[in-house]
Amino acid sequence: MASRFAAWDGYSTQVESVLLFILGVLVIVVGLALSIGLHEIGHLVPAKLFGVKVTQYMIGFGPTLFSKKKGETEYGVKAIPLGGYIAMIGMFPPRNGEGVRSASTGFFDTLVQEGEPAGAPVKKPSAAATMVDDARQASAESIGEGEDHRAFYRLPVFKRIIIMLGGPFMNLLIAVVLFSVLLMGFGTAQATTTLGSVSECVLPATSDRQTCETADEAAPGAAGGLTPGDRLVSINGQAIETWEQSTEIIRTSAGDTLTVVVERDGSEQTLTVTPKLTERYVLNEAGKPETDAAGDAITEDVGFVGIGPASAMVPQPASAVLPAVGQTIGTTANIILNLPQRLIDVATAAFGSGERDPNGPISVVGVGRIAGEITSIDTIPVADKVASMLGILGSVNIALFVFNLVPLLPLDGGHVAGALFEGIRRFFAKLFKKRDPGPVDMAKLMPLTFAVVILLGGMSLLLIYADIVKPISVFG
Repeated sequence: MASRFAAWDGYSTQVESVLLFILGVLVIVVGLALSIGLHEIGHLVPAKLFGVKVTQYMIGFGPTLFSKKKGETEYGVKAIPLGGYIAMIGMFPPRNGEGVRSASTGFFDTLVQEGEPAGAPVKKPSAAATMVDDARQASAESIGEGEDHRAFYRLPVFKRIIIMLGGPFMNLLIAVVLFSVLLMGFGTAQATTTLGSVSECVLPATSDRQTCETADEAAPGAAGGLTPGDRLVSINGQAIETWEQSTEIIRTSAGDTLTVVVERDGSEQTLTVTPKLTERYVLNEAGKPETDAAGDAITEDVGFVGIGPASAMVPQPASAVLPAVGQTIGTTANIILNLPQRLIDVATAAFGSGERDPNGPISVVGVGRIAGEITSIDTIPVADKVASMLGILGSVNIALFVFNLVPLLPLDGGHVAGALFEGIRRFFAKLFKKRDPGPVDMAKLMPLTFAVVILLGGMSLLLIYADIVKPISVFG
């Protein structure tokens, strides 16, 4: 009977872990959907305020799952939740000096322009030219009778920039809010003056093994009677208020006997510890080993006791939020700037025997997997799980903010770059008293846009595949 209960307990534990994993994935999916929805609202609100007619507000791509029309705008959700869009009329201006007499009905159909002789042989345009004409024609057909003044391309440059930056700005705002709750409400993990671990033996930092054996020399901390849970009160009479204070004293006191006062079980105890000179890594501000020109970790001989701090969540002031957001923006921008090489590394790992870079790019599938793993770990407190979810969603919104600023269509940054170019061109035309060159024909960039879409699709497929066959895991 006992074995049956044990088996049932094991089964119920597995079911609970699976349900928690699914819960973590759902939290990220819902959070991502809300982030995308708010991103599109960032475009929608200024577009409507500036009088542009918006015909659609959609979350996702592909077949429409459901939609409802309110006023002149159809609001809905589509089957593939990997993005969203709003449809504004008149995204592209008509061709300068030419009027389209007959509409294109297919991708490779021919557009007959005014001024062409009747019966003249029609030269079939290239795929790129047809793509440009189709985009321009679709834009023209989106403008109804008497609506030309509400076309997007008719807006002043600064208004178009505001509309296109509205989406990324919304993601930045979401990230600031999430990081504010995370840092000010939950705090960040910081080392305390309480011992979290006490090493049993002394091993050099470069040792091939990091587990103790019987013949190994006992670590000074364990030999001196220090135990996990002790709180450092003073060392050689100097009050210890931060972990860094104790580290500095120990590292510079190799061979010297130190009087260590600790608080244990509510009372103070005095112990003696003699740090041993041993090889340790030189760490940078981020706590990572520094490397030399050859890429090898730098070591130094310092005093060693063999103790590690327990960490605690310490709420941060409001002044810490924006620097944290800025640091995350910088890290994300660095990933994007080095994206070609990072994708090569991902492909090498996915199709070979190499390991994934835990700090490299991942897909939505990878983000969901990590969230699921975090929520399924029994040893992590609920508060820490919530904090982790907030951190993940905050980082995802930073990624959406930075990535959408890349100056390539169909990303928001591409529209901003086009509007800026138009503004600069018109400024110099006015400065030198030349004819107004008119709006920039962004439709001419459709072949490049198509290529970017293909590249983004390929990148997404690669990352999804890598996150399935060789995922990045919180378990290492």
